[in-house]
Amino acid sequence: MRLTRYTDYALRTLIYLGVHEPRQSSIAEIARAYGISENHLTKVVHQLGRLGLIRTIRGRGGGLRLARPPAEIVVGAVVRQTEEDLDLVECFGGGACAITPSCRLKRALGEALAAFLEVLDGVTLADLVEGPVRTDLARLLDIPGPSPSPAPSLPPGAAPAVP
Repeated sequence: MRLTRYTDYALRTLIYLGVHEPRQSSIAEIARAYGISENHLTKVVHQLGRLGLIRTIRGRGGGLRLARPPAEIVVGAVVRQTEEDLDLVECFGGGACAITPSCRLKRALGEALAAFLEVLDGVTLADLVEGPVRTDLARLLDIPGPSPSPAPSLPPGAAPAVP
């Protein structure tokens, strides 16, 4: 099975936004990070917004953000919503085939597709962007990291602990 470029871009956009959370991003930033066309990405972003996966804010200070927490975005659902056609072979879509009455391939391919989607149904965006991988993804996508935390303040006259 091969996913379309459209679905690939949708998943990449969600990954970028998940790593960049809680800050807003732009289509230009995402396109630049992946080296992909802004025009193609604009269409993808529009659909992700219609699907309720991202929130788009127009105008000055606008941008893109996830509309839901990463743990609530299931990869299998995104694939189903962005893939135009999951019919692996013509007969899945009702097309005619000379061997349909005796064919066992359709059943095997159907089971394979179901297994593929079942695995993706067990993966959330959080699984892809949270934990130690977040730092690696931010570096690879040239996303600035969070500001370092300020050192804890000491009470007046207290000396810092020496290890």
